[in-house]
Amino acid sequence: MKNMFVKSLCALTFSAFTLGAMSVHAADEKIEVTPTPSVTKQELAAIYVLSEVCPKLVSDNDKPKFDAGYAKLAKEYLPSEKNPVNALQQLSKQKSFKEALNEAKSDAKKAGNKKNGEICKELTAYSK
Repeated sequence: MKNMFVKSLCALTFSAFTLGAMSVHAADEKIEVTPTPSVTKQELAAIYVLSEVCPKLVSDNDKPKFDAGYAKLAKEYLPSEKNPVNALQQLSKQKSFKEALNEAKSDAKKAGNKKNGEICKELTAYSK
């Protein structure tokens, strides 16, 4: 389910998501490959934009499920944050985040209500 959601999120933002980066260190003919998880500003911006777009596209009955799915997704991307939803809200206000946020908003607008609605529906089901 997470993979399907991430694919949909990728379509929303039209950007390549990096779920993990590989770093290679060479020393004395030894090569060590260590996966380094990283979350990009673009990913976080796309997730935040869902909080703006989806409430208009999900029914009132599905709003609690959406909120739960959104909170679950935010926690997966910001596991060290005590309140990841609040952290995303605070991040959205930072000047250094504005470019990624504007790009994500533009991509959501280009995707249209139908595509965004599908993603919001998946996120509502993601709460389970």
